[in-house]
Amino acid sequence: MSDDIGTADRSRRSGGRASRVAMRSAPLADNVRPVRAGMSGGQYKPLTEAGVEKIHQSALEALEVIGLSQAPESGVKLLTEAGAIQGDDGRIRFPRALVEDMLAVAARDITLYARDPKNDLHLSGSKVHYGTAGAAVHIVDPITLDYRESTAQDLYDAARLVDNLDNIHFYQRTMVCRDVVDNKEMDLNTLYGCLAGTKKHVGTSFSDPSHVADCFDMLYMVAGGEEKWIERPFVSNSNCFVVPPMKFAEESCITMEDCIRRGMPMLLLSAGQAGATAPAPISLAIVQAVAECLAGVVYVNSIKKGAPAIFGTWPFVSDLRTGAMSGGSAEQALLTAGCAQMHRFYDLPGGAASGISDSKLPDMQAGWEQGITNSLAGLAGLNMCYEAVGMHASLLGFCLESLVLGDDLLGQAMRLVRGIDVTEDSTSIEAMKAVCLGGPGHYLGSDQTLALMQTEYIYPAVANRMSPKEWNEAGKPLLLDAAIARKNAILSKAGCVIDPEIDRAIRKAYNIYFK
Repeated sequence: MSDDIGTADRSRRSGGRASRVAMRSAPLADNVRPVRAGMSGGQYKPLTEAGVEKIHQSALEALEVIGLSQAPESGVKLLTEAGAIQGDDGRIRFPRALVEDMLAVAARDITLYARDPKNDLHLSGSKVHYGTAGAAVHIVDPITLDYRESTAQDLYDAARLVDNLDNIHFYQRTMVCRDVVDNKEMDLNTLYGCLAGTKKHVGTSFSDPSHVADCFDMLYMVAGGEEKWIERPFVSNSNCFVVPPMKFAEESCITMEDCIRRGMPMLLLSAGQAGATAPAPISLAIVQAVAECLAGVVYVNSIKKGAPAIFGTWPFVSDLRTGAMSGGSAEQALLTAGCAQMHRFYDLPGGAASGISDSKLPDMQAGWEQGITNSLAGLAGLNMCYEAVGMHASLLGFCLESLVLGDDLLGQAMRLVRGIDVTEDSTSIEAMKAVCLGGPGHYLGSDQTLALMQTEYIYPAVANRMSPKEWNEAGKPLLLDAAIARKNAILSKAGCVIDPEIDRAIRKAYNIYFK
């Protein structure tokens, strides 16, 4: 009889395990997944309320007293007609009342559209989204340890990976197409490489204002016409409208004016480097970034009131021993989290860099740098966490395998953002009574455990949770091997996401470098 019982127990255990494996393999509806785009953060606040207010007041003072130089002629006209003042030194200064008036009409609760509506990004409050940005000039091979120049094909391949990785919510161009010599063709290939690879929201940039018109002609072809584009603009412009400290970037401003009038959402990107082009104190680096982005808010709304724009405070960190950038540092994580508090203070959609690694490869250093910076950004409630995955060597190198590894990392980060659900059901002691008072003495296989295993817990796709015995029996697989295998599996199936007829028309009209 004992043998029969043992056999029955083993059968139940085996069947239970098979059931759990099947449950984990089955796709979940988006609304019950343990993590998903747009979960609300905001639990972490490195700045006190008094600190936030002091940064705000200092930023307003900087705009009134210092102002910004080198605005293009069109920008001078727009800003002064709105109420800014151009001094004898040519600098544009911003009265507090003007900044406050423009903040009052600035767009809030905006949506960054995707070509597939299920991937739309709703930017409000402390809703968190993770994605890529750039722009690296090298691609990293983690096997040969070589850095080579990045190509249009690499950018397209990265977009295809992002399209198939659930925890990466948008694709902003990740690298420079260095095989495309002509700058206009490079802008066109960058835009089309993104669009051909993913239906998620895309961010791109333009190297010259004269390239904008042709790029929009391409966008209209993909959208199905200008009206369709206006209804759902699925590309935003990453625009470095300032050159810190406190100078406008003339050509980028002209590009910004054109894109806003064509209905394209704007990322107002201020990217000073603390200790170099931004002040060394972390709080004062935030002051400068906030001042520059507030100037951008005035600029955008002087072009078109309520135009969608992201408050892109992106101050970076220097290693003060060398002056080199240190994007994976704890100071970077604090800067980004502080900037998240500021965009929430203004109730504006905000974005910053959060996942840069100074490491040259997807190694342990990259893991701790990306894990810390992405977790703090999400916990601080940053709407758009740019450069969250794939970036190495302080933005000089991009790694496709890191995208795959980063998908697991961001899943864990989003689980932190979600936090702990405290409800009547989740704190009821009924499950404890059932187990402890005459029950089996453990929660394995209980109804509650089985019900929550997919909705409360997240499981990595490539990270290894085997026991040492299982790992040894499996041939001692390495993490990088699993990432390479998943990368290759995705790329073997992921094709162009543009309608074939439109793709042929675009390739006929433009010189496209990737296959």
